[in-house]
Amino acid sequence: QVHLVESGGGLVPAGGSLRLSCAASGRTFSNGVMGWFRQTPGKEREFVAAIGVSSGNTYYADSVIGRFTITRDNAKNTVYLQMNSLKPEDTAVYYCAADPWKPFQNVRAVKRYDYWGQGTQVTVSS
Repeated sequence: QVHLVESGGGLVPAGGSLRLSCAASGRTFSNGVMGWFRQTPGKEREFVAAIGVSSGNTYYADSVIGRFTITRDNAKNTVYLQMNSLKPEDTAVYYCAADPWKPFQNVRAVKRYDYWGQGTQVTVSS
């Protein structure tokens, strides 16, 4: 079992920055993929970014390219999402997700991830 805990959400003005953290505990893993998703009320969960745990490969949604950066610290079992130049449309609950086994493919798919955090609210004011 893998337990994920997100932190770092909050309220920021448009153009501001936030860094989200996702700490993994329980079963440790050195392969697989970790991802960030977001969701607003009435909408489906949306892919934001993913990173290969061992390879460090990254992949981003078009809407965040050039503004968001996903990184990981394997020694701390933690993944980060640095969000810059935030826009009001980035407002959502952000979720961390983990898949400890499968390779870095189809990373946008919600159903490939086996473990999810509880989410952290990000609100960007205009």
